[in-house]
Amino acid sequence: MEISVRQQQDKAALTVGQPPRQYLTFTLNGEMYAVETLSVKEIIEYGAPTVVPMMPASVRGVINLRGAAVPVFDLGIRFNTGPTEAQRRSCIIIVESIDGEDGTGGHVFGLIVDAVNAVLEISAADIEPPPAFGASIRSDFIAGMGKVDGRFVILLEIGRVLSADELAATAS
Repeated sequence: MEISVRQQQDKAALTVGQPPRQYLTFTLNGEMYAVETLSVKEIIEYGAPTVVPMMPASVRGVINLRGAAVPVFDLGIRFNTGPTEAQRRSCIIIVESIDGEDGTGGHVFGLIVDAVNAVLEISAADIEPPPAFGASIRSDFIAGMGKVDGRFVILLEIGRVLSADELAATAS
């Protein structure tokens, strides 16, 4: 599907004056993903989480983070691309998902990834809408496709990926 000149002009008008946003990029099963740095609390060395019985398969367990039990998700399982195997560069990204429209009700989660790459600034003009088809993960998990150095980075909508309601439904 080709984008018309009018659509390109409309997109350019919407993105003028918006500062670039920062994204933490990481690899998972050979794909590059990114989450907005505003949702990232910290990055920690991979340590095997404590398994919790009767949880969805995508929840690998919990870790103790300064006295709090933090659930750890395997995005490979969540995206149906297979479980993430711990490697030398594997780590856990601690993110906060905001539930409410007013920015309240956040939950803290850990995400197992193969490797953290870099923090990149991506301008709104360099972000395309999620593809309607052909993506390896659900389109509602994708906030957009960021263009970086001639290739695309999948920008995740972390609130949707880690939707508490949907995860609760998969547990039953």
